[in-house]
Amino acid sequence: MSNEAQDSGRPSYAAPALTKGLEVLELLATAQAPMTMTMIGEGLGRSKNEIFRMIFALQERGYIERNPETDAFSLTDRLFRLGLRTPRAQDLMTAAMPEMAAIAETVGQSPHLVVVSRGETVVTAAVPGGSDMAFTLRLGYGRLAADATSGQVILAFQDPAVAARIIDDCAAKAPVDRKALADQLAAIRARGHELHASRDFVGITDICCPILGADGHAVAAIIIAFVNRHNRDNRHDEALEALKASCARIAAKLSQQLHFLP
Repeated sequence: MSNEAQDSGRPSYAAPALTKGLEVLELLATAQAPMTMTMIGEGLGRSKNEIFRMIFALQERGYIERNPETDAFSLTDRLFRLGLRTPRAQDLMTAAMPEMAAIAETVGQSPHLVVVSRGETVVTAAVPGGSDMAFTLRLGYGRLAADATSGQVILAFQDPAVAARIIDDCAAKAPVDRKALADQLAAIRARGHELHASRDFVGITDICCPILGADGHAVAAIIIAFVNRHNRDNRHDEALEALKASCARIAAKLSQQLHFLP
């Protein structure tokens, strides 16, 4: 038993192999590019011999993958997909997917379900919309929440303490103009949504609304990546109204699920 555990009165159950595996996953999750075994060892302060077996085991289980040309390792989407199987995520997906399918059908554009994790947005679901083409982001795609439209919408309707932690997470990765961001969030909160030209893609308009939990705080957001096309009416207002109604119905479903929990 460690001295720290003795001092706190809590038992300590060391699991060195598990610790090594988690360290590898956490390092690769924050890395800006794939890492070789040597780089991983240096990043963790461990020798190649210490991490070789663990890296092999993680690769065998499908949590990481190796580029045969560079011998560099990166995370797969296995952890992301496991996260989508949790009860909370399943409740959100079950409530959201029918509404998103209806949006794609009636508006002819692609809605995306987005959550925030560790200061970054994460696309957890998308439904292609459009009879001849569709613009959809890959699952797992994300940006800093402070910069992304969906992230700002979630922040605008978030508990202040939680929002502050998310912004701190963002600031640890890139500079954040907190005053400008606070003004943006206040404006989004006053409107109840966000609608503007995409900051990433030419010809795309972001239309985004929050999904509110029973406490009035955002648990997620749905963003429509509206493709503006020549010789066609860009029905942004119609898409916004449909999105507002869908997010309200999803929020109601989530509240009902919470109400009927034992």
